[in-house]
Amino acid sequence: MHSIRIDNGPEFHCEADDTLLRAGLRAGLGLPYECNAGSCGTCKVELVDGQVTSLRPEAPGLTDRDRAKNRVLACQAQPGTDCRIKVRLREENVPRHKPARFAATLTSFRDLTHDMREFTFTAKDSPGFLPGQYALFYLPGLEAPRTYSMSNIDDGSGTWQFIVRRVPGGTGTVTLFDRVPIGSQVTLDGPYGLAYLRPESPRDIVLIGGGSGLAPVLSLARGAMAEPRLDGRKIHVFYGARGVRDLCGNAELEALPGFGTRITFTPVLSEPRAGPVDTWQGATGFVHEIARDFVGERWAEFEYYFAGPPPMAKAVQQMLIEKRVPYPQVHFDSFY
Repeated sequence: MHSIRIDNGPEFHCEADDTLLRAGLRAGLGLPYECNAGSCGTCKVELVDGQVTSLRPEAPGLTDRDRAKNRVLACQAQPGTDCRIKVRLREENVPRHKPARFAATLTSFRDLTHDMREFTFTAKDSPGFLPGQYALFYLPGLEAPRTYSMSNIDDGSGTWQFIVRRVPGGTGTVTLFDRVPIGSQVTLDGPYGLAYLRPESPRDIVLIGGGSGLAPVLSLARGAMAEPRLDGRKIHVFYGARGVRDLCGNAELEALPGFGTRITFTPVLSEPRAGPVDTWQGATGFVHEIARDFVGERWAEFEYYFAGPPPMAKAVQQMLIEKRVPYPQVHFDSFY
């Protein structure tokens, strides 16, 4: 175990097999981060003293200029010695539930579409989590962890549910789908993520999802309906898929009290004639465009959460920037 000192700040300890970021969050510190995978660069810190090893030396989140200034990605940096770093802590990043590594048992799964599956894990002594957060999966045979979002809400039972899309050729999803039978134990690490439910907001909620981004969307909708401080708030869910066979989520939302009154669901198909069914009568196009038409000119009246494939997430983010939505009302985690 190594001691990590923040310049003009607190000290925390990091196990030799942990990273600066995750150890700092486990200590309850508000370190900056987003993707937790070395791609976004949000977690950069300056290494003043000590030595670290990068788990991903060529990570795109670090430029040559950063390296020249002795900056490292905290999410990929494992300490080899005691270290001193410079970083600006963020009060809003202080974890409500300190992340931990724990063993979880796969107890069941069910197919939602031809390529998306809901996995249910149970883990005694696991931390709690907030609606909209995610966990890291350490899958057998893989060196780097994979990131998946929870679709349920924390009810204190130690149940963690995830909706995952099988990616053709993707080693992570192939392993999870085909090489982790029911009864297997997997090491999870979490919770992480800053796109969690803000119950203190007085605004109605717009949720925009695509693909396996349905997982945090469902978690947020479920969390909003269970949160007394959001009583009376309306939740507008927009979900984009390619064709009819790729659609899901309706049954899970219909099961929530208030569906049709407090909760509205608008599925959107980008290619309605893709697949065997071509009788689609619902919304077509890109999901962010349908959400845009719904909001109209009321951009400041909603709290926005979104999750999905990078092109979709980028389009939503750009739309909200162009509409000048106040940044504190926009919530997403960058995944690559």
